[in-house]
Amino acid sequence: MIELRPFSSLGSASHGWLNAKYHFSFAGYYDPARMNWGSLRVWNDDTIAPHTGFPPHPHRDMEIITYVRKGAITHEDSLGNKGRTEAGDIQVMSAGSGITHSEYNREDGPAELFQIWIEPGSRGQAPAWGARPFPKSERAGKFVILASGFAADTGALPIRTGARVLGATLKAGQTAEYALGLERRGYLVPATGAVEVNGLRIGARDGAAIRDVETLRVTALEDAEVVLVDAA
Repeated sequence: MIELRPFSSLGSASHGWLNAKYHFSFAGYYDPARMNWGSLRVWNDDTIAPHTGFPPHPHRDMEIITYVRKGAITHEDSLGNKGRTEAGDIQVMSAGSGITHSEYNREDGPAELFQIWIEPGSRGQAPAWGARPFPKSERAGKFVILASGFAADTGALPIRTGARVLGATLKAGQTAEYALGLERRGYLVPATGAVEVNGLRIGARDGAAIRDVETLRVTALEDAEVVLVDAA
């Protein structure tokens, strides 16, 4: 089963400095049919105005993955971590027993990002943060694991849950496959471009909620950048 969730159907909020679209219930947007997808709890599509951002605020017991689509985001937290994550790269924060952080767009243009929250496998662990570049050339024509809770996925940023976050960059006409497995759930969003997923067209920034599918076959209808979460 693949359920299309068009961009136009997503929840939304506009705060002047922040324009957000919500794939799942979040903040003032509530839809009982879109509370989560397995352990995937949040997928927000945020646009942050230049020289603005989220002031310091707390989190706990959540794996928070930020995928920057355009511009850059600057992170600071109560552990003393500081980092600037650019378009195409990701950062991961394991909130654990509690962490306070800020996220600012200190650039002269807007920042566009996906923020993805996945429920942790256990609670109360020490908080942690990490980031690294993932050149788009290294995921050309195939899915690459960006963050993972599985020890065998070397090279990916670690998260503390039985899930993976993957990315693929496809030229028009290219196809990439991913063995999801019938017991797993997938959620796929094209950051740019339209794709066909097992015969169903998914437009840029639409969501595709996937279950009971052994293998995903993703074909780019135009040049596309795709993000996929594989969760329990």
